[in-house]
Amino acid sequence: MNHAIEAMKPSASMVLMAKAKEMQKKDPTVIGLAGGEPDFNTPDRISMAAIRSLTEGNTHYVVGPGIPELRRAIAEKLRRENGVECDEGCVLVTPGGKNAIYIAVCAVLNHGEEAIILDPAWVSYEPIVQAAGGKAVKVKLDYRTDYRITREQLEAACSDKTRLLILNYPNNPTGRILHADEAEIVEQFMLAHPEVYVISDEIYEKLVYGERSVSIGSYKSVADRVITVNGFSKCAAMTGWRMGYLTAAKPVFDVIYRLYQHSLSCMSGFMQAGAVEVFNCEREMEEMRRIYEQRRDMFCGALNAIPGVRCTLPEGAFYAWVYFDIKGMNSAEMCEYLLENAGVVGMPGSAYGEDEACSMRFSFANSTEDLERAAAKITAALKALA
Repeated sequence: MNHAIEAMKPSASMVLMAKAKEMQKKDPTVIGLAGGEPDFNTPDRISMAAIRSLTEGNTHYVVGPGIPELRRAIAEKLRRENGVECDEGCVLVTPGGKNAIYIAVCAVLNHGEEAIILDPAWVSYEPIVQAAGGKAVKVKLDYRTDYRITREQLEAACSDKTRLLILNYPNNPTGRILHADEAEIVEQFMLAHPEVYVISDEIYEKLVYGERSVSIGSYKSVADRVITVNGFSKCAAMTGWRMGYLTAAKPVFDVIYRLYQHSLSCMSGFMQAGAVEVFNCEREMEEMRRIYEQRRDMFCGALNAIPGVRCTLPEGAFYAWVYFDIKGMNSAEMCEYLLENAGVVGMPGSAYGEDEACSMRFSFANSTEDLERAAAKITAALKALA
């Protein structure tokens, strides 16, 4: 038995999503806001393109890192929208963004080398680093300064074993984007440490509500050490399709692709044909983004009206990161209280490494009706607690 994997904690989000589904079987009024699951259907033209390709017999091995037309469309998008100069020959189509991160981490880290993770962080980064034989070094960003990156914190976490920095913007769970001044801090850190690579997880980059998030791969001075990860799950409501991608400079890409060949072989050809149509669905994706923004404003506004509750409007993604000023309760206890007394399932901040503030993450990728009911239930439960 692999002891490192055996010792891993299960995914907190998967556990709570499963718990919500079990509770809903007995009580349909339970509202699950723990998962990052869009409530929209995949746009029809994407599904129909995949169905056509399937019925045409596209059910065999796809030799290579992805079909040329999809990799070409991805490369053009990255150049046009993100300023990331990449060649389609260095684009790899993966089964979801999570797998792209996993194989990239495995390709970069040697056993015992270190990866810097900025907390609060998505629950899977640390276990992925552990599975690769690396060591996760946590940088605790401060909620009192809105989780801003500082050069001092990066330097304090860096050692002669540091080989990787993992970035996630727009951020899960906080909803922050990467602003230009913080991107420049990361650039300067990388220039000072030429042995460090960056994985930039940008899966929510289409879901922003104002200023765009900066892609660190657009900085030419460090672009050869940036692995940019993205996908279609969130922006096009394709979570179940498991369609992600990454791009990197050729020396890095070649190592990643070698692992891909020995672990996955290829992605389904007919699903890749469907994914090509994502780039013709800007109108549908913008409509989803616009509705998320309306839900964000309504839900966060309702939460901010509750005494002792604070929710900063997220700049991106579809999560409300909520602080509770309730004496004597930590985030796990608040999560359990709202589960039992409001029938609302959220994620405790402690799952993301936020140990100081009593915080929770709620997804607003649910129906407006569910969010209105959830806000009312949370209001009533906290009123009873007071």
